[in-house]
Amino acid sequence: MTDAPTPPPASATPRFGVNYTPSRDWFHHWLDFDLDAVRTDLDSLASLGLDHIRVFPLWPLFQPNRAVVRERAVEQLRQLVDAAGERGLDVNVDGLQGHLSSFDFLPAWTGTWHRRNLFTDPDVVEAEAVYLRTLAAALADRPNFLGMTVGNEINQFSGDPHPDPDRITQQQAGAWLRRMLDACARGAPGKWHVHAEYDAAWYLDHHPFTPAHAARLGAATAVHSWVFNGTAQRHGPDGVATEHHAAYLVELSKAWALEPHRPVWLQEVGAPQPHIPADRAAAFTRATVEAALDCPDVWGVTWWCSHDVPRRLADFPELEYSLGLFTEDQRPKPAARALAEVARDRRAAPRPAAPRTTALVLDAHPEGPESHAEGTRPGRSVCAPGGSFFEAFARLTARGARPAVVLAERADDAQHLTARGITDLVTVEQT
Repeated sequence: MTDAPTPPPASATPRFGVNYTPSRDWFHHWLDFDLDAVRTDLDSLASLGLDHIRVFPLWPLFQPNRAVVRERAVEQLRQLVDAAGERGLDVNVDGLQGHLSSFDFLPAWTGTWHRRNLFTDPDVVEAEAVYLRTLAAALADRPNFLGMTVGNEINQFSGDPHPDPDRITQQQAGAWLRRMLDACARGAPGKWHVHAEYDAAWYLDHHPFTPAHAARLGAATAVHSWVFNGTAQRHGPDGVATEHHAAYLVELSKAWALEPHRPVWLQEVGAPQPHIPADRAAAFTRATVEAALDCPDVWGVTWWCSHDVPRRLADFPELEYSLGLFTEDQRPKPAARALAEVARDRRAAPRPAAPRTTALVLDAHPEGPESHAEGTRPGRSVCAPGGSFFEAFARLTARGARPAVVLAERADDAQHLTARGITDLVTVEQT
């Protein structure tokens, strides 16, 4: 491993950005890259006053053979990053795509006749490391290059409910993450590199990617907040738990972090229809972002996503076609204006989040109850929508509290509590 991760760039105010989904051909634009079309998209994003984007090379197109990373594709990525910089936009690059909007994009050399485990096969892991190191090195000298994200929710390949998972243990998941983060750091020393999982890491018993992996590896903790996971279905589009789901994930992640002020990046959050009706999208956007920014140590918010998926593309889940801040013909939606207003207001009058002095105690074991010697502690599922811990947090929030989260094993750690500004502890039963 290289030295300790570089922390995220400091900022007096939270960063505001968007996950870039090209208006022309979605991520298939890499097959027929058009820099002018990219510039048009970026002009739209800059018009909102955003300061960064997250971009997604398609792994099979960039590394079609285990021994080949296509230089032309890498050069096109450099052109995109430079075009963003010309518009005042910093760039984070996701490496292993991986999984995007219900589609899997894996190179042919990992499947069918060449089926090999993405996380443990030595040849595959080495090729992944070379790929990440190559992308990072190609951008290392760009001043607007923030760093790499290992991949987009690649943990979904490691277990259920994926239809063909590459099963691994929690120890193997941790070893793989360390190897990938190290490859990014070797390619671009001094940049900040992270990894990102979907919420199975926080909510699903026995999932091999754990809260500790998410909150302790990499330069910051990245969380992805999607209320179609049962939250909106249970609490409604304007319910407290729905509008505070992102804030809940931020605070849940901070409980698992070793550093009391580890930065948290709300890397994905969106307003999915019909769970959030179109006429509620702007209000949901504003409420979600403000709630998240009421949590200490939030580096920034990166909305999903920039542009709607073109309707002429087939077979996407219906909600994917309407998640953009812009239509495919560059018209801003109410949610775009809401995000721009929050960003403008926050920059004009920064309001650092005060410490959350009351903490809800989480008594759970990340591997599930049967793995615990006493067999009495629940697993991560208590933190999921409908779980006892999730609902207790929602009740406290609805009563006007600003709850933090602390692990039961740290509830007597005075130094930890003081560092986080926690003065009162509440149990689930007390809510």
